[in-house]
Amino acid sequence: MNKTNECIKIIPLGGVGELGKNMYVTEVDDDLFIIDAGLMFPENEMLGIDIVIPDMTYLKENRERVTAVFLTHGHEDHIGALSYLLREIQVPVYGTRLTIAIAKAKLKEQEYYGPADFRVIDSETVLDFNSSSVSFFRTNHSIPDSVGITIHTSQGAIVHTGDFKFDQAASKMYKPEIGKMAKIGEEGVLCLLSDSMEAEKPGYTASEATMAKELNSVFLHAKGRVIAACFASDLIRIQHVFDSARDSGRKVAVVGKSLKKIYDLVIELGYLEVDEDILISVPDIKKYPGDEVVVLATGHQGEPVEVLQKMARQSHPQVNIVEGDTVIITASPIGTNELLVNKTVDMLERAGANVFAGKRALHVSSHGSQEELKFMLNLMNPQFFIPVHGEYKMLKAHSQIAIECGIPREKIHIPDRGDIITFEKGKVRSTEKVTAGNVLIDGIGVGDVGNIVLRDRRLLSQDGILIVVVTLNKAERKIAAGPEIISRGFVYVRESEKLMEDSAIIVRDIVEKVIARPSFDWAGLKQDMRDALSQHLYEKTKRRPMIMPILMEV
Repeated sequence: MNKTNECIKIIPLGGVGELGKNMYVTEVDDDLFIIDAGLMFPENEMLGIDIVIPDMTYLKENRERVTAVFLTHGHEDHIGALSYLLREIQVPVYGTRLTIAIAKAKLKEQEYYGPADFRVIDSETVLDFNSSSVSFFRTNHSIPDSVGITIHTSQGAIVHTGDFKFDQAASKMYKPEIGKMAKIGEEGVLCLLSDSMEAEKPGYTASEATMAKELNSVFLHAKGRVIAACFASDLIRIQHVFDSARDSGRKVAVVGKSLKKIYDLVIELGYLEVDEDILISVPDIKKYPGDEVVVLATGHQGEPVEVLQKMARQSHPQVNIVEGDTVIITASPIGTNELLVNKTVDMLERAGANVFAGKRALHVSSHGSQEELKFMLNLMNPQFFIPVHGEYKMLKAHSQIAIECGIPREKIHIPDRGDIITFEKGKVRSTEKVTAGNVLIDGIGVGDVGNIVLRDRRLLSQDGILIVVVTLNKAERKIAAGPEIISRGFVYVRESEKLMEDSAIIVRDIVEKVIARPSFDWAGLKQDMRDALSQHLYEKTKRRPMIMPILMEV
């Protein structure tokens, strides 16, 4: 690096204090680089919301300076918001062959058909920009072609690990470039941004080889059909299922549209090794004895588990649970999904299946535990450390690990979304913030559902709605029709006739009183109706439905 860099900033726009929605900005002088553009699936209180993406206000305000987007790998929490970014800013997007292929498929799925400048890189690529150069190193994760990103500056390297673990038995396609990581560390790392997902877990993450052996054993000993549920993008797990099916002489039928898209793509690109003769269509399952069949159910986030619920309830159009089935849930529960998984296990057991999930789970994490995080810290030996990708408790645990590895406490920064972390003359400071938060996607609406709409949805879900319709004859100052009261989700009207009659009398009294005045305004009348009805209904039912007065004039 010949150029001296005056100003280096790191700004997390997502992925800190939360699971998913990864998006990190690195500014080197006038160049603004974006690492990842991920989505998050909605929490329970986000009623009706499809997905959540980072607030990109800062990027829109600085669109002329945005130089490049780098994608670490093809999981949705790292690429799912890319189409929304490209709708606002046209910028080259760099990623490995598989990551770019999955990103293109995601754009299509999200119905983005605008321009997209995709550029394929590999771990040997070096890109030169005005301010700095950027290189890559392969990491070990549950999807092939995962990379870490190094931005080389005159003050030292900024390294983003992406998602990683160190599996000593990883196959060639998943092997991390440990030598390259050590070399980056020797050349000098200014700041390391490292994956914190398993920072609370002591020891090492179990090897995928252990998982493969356990899966093989289950497949061989299962008396009936094996039904395996996993995420569509968890390619290493899907590979294990196909391998175990082959070794136990079983045929595989695939259920789930999400997998079909990714599956065709990865087979075509050579990232999944499948013997074509073991594949059967779902209708053909009936042609084979149970001990010769594997059903692979996949999808996004909670989908594979929801499919299993349908099978347990005997309501799936193609495959339903029968006595003697063995079900393996390899999709690890995330946050609120844990309740869903527990409920599903109960339903499956009740339907007669033998279930491997929860305490009997056949699952290994795709993120490094404490000893692997220490190994990464020691390889990189950074001057400054920023834990990323995880809830606050995970970031805190990761910062404690860094202290154990000899990094001084004052050189560790646990960031909030929107923090501007500035590096100058061997020091780090964070005094300013940029706009950051959640943008909620509901249908085709981007950000048009905010806290007020969510509050209304919450009220509707808790106490329902009461609609009051009154038609007024303003000239004669009297009620022409009504009041008519319509209730939804509040009380069962046929059993609450007295309550409805009393409410109608209250509304009639208020309306007659108000319209007798020399002058009145509609908004004031509506508010009076709301106040009186709200008080009456709370006294009688201890519920507060949303009250919607509708006034019409003849």
